[in-house]
Amino acid sequence: MPSTARPVVLDLFSGAGGFSEGFRQAGFHSLAATDIDPSAGATYALNHSKHGTEFILGDIADPAIKERIYAAVGKRELDAVIGGPPCQGFSQVRNHARLIDDPRNVLYRHYVSIIRELQPRTFVMENVPGLENIGGGSVRKQILEDLQQDGAYRVESRVVDAAAFGVPQSRLRILFIGVRSDLNVEPEFPESPVSGGLPVLERRPLKKGWSYRHRESPETVRPLATLLDPEADKLVTVEQAIGDLEWLRPSQRLVRKPSNEAVEYQDGPSSAYQSARRMGSTALYNADVPSIREDTVVRLAGIPQGGNFRDLSAALSARYLTGKKWGPELGRASLSRKYFFAYRRLHPQMVSWTLNTKADCVFHYDGTRALTVREFARLHSFDDSYHFLAGDRHSRYRQVGNAVPPLLARAIGRTIAKILAAAKQPVGSAVSG
Repeated sequence: MPSTARPVVLDLFSGAGGFSEGFRQAGFHSLAATDIDPSAGATYALNHSKHGTEFILGDIADPAIKERIYAAVGKRELDAVIGGPPCQGFSQVRNHARLIDDPRNVLYRHYVSIIRELQPRTFVMENVPGLENIGGGSVRKQILEDLQQDGAYRVESRVVDAAAFGVPQSRLRILFIGVRSDLNVEPEFPESPVSGGLPVLERRPLKKGWSYRHRESPETVRPLATLLDPEADKLVTVEQAIGDLEWLRPSQRLVRKPSNEAVEYQDGPSSAYQSARRMGSTALYNADVPSIREDTVVRLAGIPQGGNFRDLSAALSARYLTGKKWGPELGRASLSRKYFFAYRRLHPQMVSWTLNTKADCVFHYDGTRALTVREFARLHSFDDSYHFLAGDRHSRYRQVGNAVPPLLARAIGRTIAKILAAAKQPVGSAVSG
């Protein structure tokens, strides 16, 4: 789409820019974006300033920051506002008080106020899927009421799984999509190209331990065939996503500072997904593997592909295995229940579990190591040309783990573009870039 005809979007709580990247791929121009995290903001600016996006660093609750947002938008009519405001105050429901007034929901309130002030044609708010059922659905109902703004918007919600849109990771999110009432168009949601239920892993007992394999049913046979086809990109396995990076190895010594140096690809792409992610990239950034504790090396040797803490023997569940002390001792001789989902080894022929912000939330399916930031990004559907070169090592994993997967965002963006086309009104004013 020519730059003069691209619809314009404002990205609130943008983080490192996954939402903006997906909307860019869907044909939108991100006019401006804002976030309070300086490292995530630097990553956003690195990847989006070349497209003419203004990044505004600061607290959205600060009136000065909000004025900068309004100034960046100017007199343009926004085609969409996107973002996922934190909603900590929604985790508890007390009586029937309006949760928008909970002080812990201050960021959500500012999201609503910006929608009210700018009156975009559409908006998308994404958040954790638990919002759907908190308080027996009362939280979801109140959010819908807040976003409808006394009839100014038609708003609906739905929980979607990123894996159903080509992301090699199961990641459930709730989407609230609003359409300004004067457009006379109903909200729509992206529809997955995959029919039937998504394949799942089944844990089966063996004489010594457990094995993991796909559980088939009449609803999953066809999706399973798609998942295991390396030339298909509707469903993508972990191996199809990062199998060309198996040669990466952890550092032999502790390296605290992440590298900003590029390395050469050593293997060619072996799947359609790998080819797509490499497009436009001639070298590999964010490919340094973090060092790993001796105890973790020993434990991972006892965990099969697709397994986790439940596969550890009593001996491997001991608090310390090699004599090296790490973390708080807590007076326990064995690992506590908080490690129940720890030491998760990915399964190569399955999508990844939901990635969080920690480097050790999952481990490689074959190598005895954690994943690199680049492998995190691959499982999140970022292209290799999207660089995470700002912040320390922990920050870079957090930037990826907190992001909206670009392929999910692209599917949402294409749906919003369809809504705008159905409204039969011109998209936002001309932009450069």
